[in-house]
Amino acid sequence: MPLDATRNSLVLPILGLLVEQPAHAYEVTTRLETRYPHLKIRRSSVVTLLKSLADDGLIVPGTPESVANRPARTTYRPTGAGIELFRTRVREALAGTAPASADFLTAVAYLGILPTAEAIAVLRARAERLRRETPVIPPGLPEIQMIEVHYWLRVLATEITWLTETADRLAGGDLEVLV
Repeated sequence: MPLDATRNSLVLPILGLLVEQPAHAYEVTTRLETRYPHLKIRRSSVVTLLKSLADDGLIVPGTPESVANRPARTTYRPTGAGIELFRTRVREALAGTAPASADFLTAVAYLGILPTAEAIAVLRARAERLRRETPVIPPGLPEIQMIEVHYWLRVLATEITWLTETADRLAGGDLEVLV
């Protein structure tokens, strides 16, 4: 059974970049490498994913065009279905990915694709989930024996603060979404 290419971790940032600006495979690859240095990106993977997304009707290829003596390049843009899949993936990643993860970082880059009320709700729900999942340090142990938990508590506290402040900024109109 073939794998669902849309589940590839590069699909969300690829769709995000195409929502921002239609592009050809080389440009998508370059923008991915620049914007997401923490991701493993190979141009061949990007080309394959672009073809799969086009086959699934999530992006539309334009007419190949040549510039100077370069080979013809096909520029892709998202379809309505591609934008809806993109929004769904952003929602899912914002709600359910691990704290301080590359998946969360990639999804939060596209928070602006969600309507304001939904973005606020997703951020607040994530902050609440992280509060509930915050580990407790057993009493009586020296800090050095639980140093990784102390570190993780700081990471979680920072993310919760950021989520709450960003939701408040959205609610107060200090930060605007794209839709």
